[in-house]
Amino acid sequence: MPGKTDKEACLFSEANVRKIETDYEDWHKNRLREEDRQLDGKYFTPSGIPVKLIYSPADIKDIRYSEDVGFSGQPPFVRGVYPNMYRGRLFTVRQLAGLGAPEDCNQRVKYLLKHGATGINILFDLPTIRGYDSDDPEAEGNVGYCGAAVDSIDDMDTFFADIDLGSISTSIVTHLPSTSLVIPGMYFGVAEKRGTPLQKLAGTCQNDFIMETCVGSAPEILPPPVSFKMQCDVIEWIVKHAPRWNPVSYNGYNLREAGTDAVTEVGVAIANAIATAEELINRGLKIDDFAPRMSFFWDLHNDFFEEIAKCRASRKVWYKLMTERFGARNENSMRMRFHVQTAGVTLTATEPLNNIVRSGIQGLAAVLGGCQSLHIDSYDEAYSAPTEEAALVSIRTQQIIQQETGVVNTVDPLAGSYYVESLTEEMTHRIFQFIQKIEDMGGLVTAVENGWLHREISKYNHTHQKQIETGERKVVGVNYMKAESEAACPIEVFEYPETYSRQKARLEKLRKTRNKEKVKSCLEELRAKCHSGDNLFPYCLEAVKNHATLGEIEEAFREEFGLWSFPLMG
Repeated sequence: MPGKTDKEACLFSEANVRKIETDYEDWHKNRLREEDRQLDGKYFTPSGIPVKLIYSPADIKDIRYSEDVGFSGQPPFVRGVYPNMYRGRLFTVRQLAGLGAPEDCNQRVKYLLKHGATGINILFDLPTIRGYDSDDPEAEGNVGYCGAAVDSIDDMDTFFADIDLGSISTSIVTHLPSTSLVIPGMYFGVAEKRGTPLQKLAGTCQNDFIMETCVGSAPEILPPPVSFKMQCDVIEWIVKHAPRWNPVSYNGYNLREAGTDAVTEVGVAIANAIATAEELINRGLKIDDFAPRMSFFWDLHNDFFEEIAKCRASRKVWYKLMTERFGARNENSMRMRFHVQTAGVTLTATEPLNNIVRSGIQGLAAVLGGCQSLHIDSYDEAYSAPTEEAALVSIRTQQIIQQETGVVNTVDPLAGSYYVESLTEEMTHRIFQFIQKIEDMGGLVTAVENGWLHREISKYNHTHQKQIETGERKVVGVNYMKAESEAACPIEVFEYPETYSRQKARLEKLRKTRNKEKVKSCLEELRAKCHSGDNLFPYCLEAVKNHATLGEIEEAFREEFGLWSFPLMG
């Protein structure tokens, strides 16, 4: 962090700060009880940042308003990426939809849109996310569960039946770069078939190599350098051909769900973005060619003020990196835009209605932190996909925040809070430190290959679970004011529709009716390009348009690039 020596630029005069510090010492000595003073140094945020009993101007005495906070829509973007923020455009209500077969999920998407969702966020089942066709033995027992099954471009067409792709914003939760080479291509192919130009399409694919190599698990995993190269292929192709599409959403969310604190969540995601920028610049692109379309995905947990500070700090870190390290000139490159999902791992199966409160508070923090779009978890997600009733409660929670609380009427209303500003500065400092730690070990790909990040996740999970078991970390209804019955579930639980037989029948029909020679030719060309260093996206796009399945393309990747195993824990 740069030094702050210009006292005239700070928020408070030296004389006032000295008096406040003197008054604080007097207050601390003469007003506090001895037992209160003994608690100093015993309160921390979940990221380990000490929390004082009281904050004052003395805690932010070195902050220079213009350089460190500023106004919304201008550097350093701490207060928001747009000048008018939610007065100009409310955050997008982007609830997840993912269940059953494509036609089942189509009905859920329409339900959400009918009741006020303003964006689509589609989630796939585990076989689809991991790159297996629904009739693959590895998919058995998981088809249509915890997401929708999609095997071919025809499934994608069914998924979006009667929905105008040119008039909505769609987030495609592909997670892995290898499936991001395929599934968005299906979406683009459907748009082309319907006469909707790529230039008109708005949306996002996650496309994060950490999801394949560190966070997720699968029987077969591509090596980190390969997965990272694919991630960059997707970004390079999409920024050139679909200018309104975000080709990456650096996925801090799932990393946090796997087991990290807020600093690690942001630090890893930004380290990934740094590595991506360096790779794309090496390919001949300029930073302002692609950085405006980079986006991020944060997980907001229960510590209300730390999560708000995280959001504000992440924008400042991104601004400084884009300007000071990469020399970006386009302000759109400097604006960190992010989607937020409330914390799924905080949802409890006991007393599940308590989850409405948890998710609502987390969603409020997301808005106070300046998110661009939001998904609020439904209260029953500890059991299954949400019922329509539960999904509606989540939409209504967002609408209450938008229309009834008044928090969208002014920009960054917690700015100026001694605690929030102090916490934002400390989060900024710690995120920079964490990024430097990754840089010092050779970058994020190396940190994954050698197992460092896996060990960080393991250590965090061990500590976190121990805190819950001992009661040090309290969870209402679980280890604090424990529910009378752990099995208590006074709610309807969603039952997934039978999906396997329908998807299997579709695949059988597809393989009989498609042009087999054309599919074979496309897959052979793709296999050859795996060893050329070329961008693989156009070859995957051609394959899916000719009805190659997701599993066939992914199998080609696995065979051509070989497999990788997670490093053993040390």
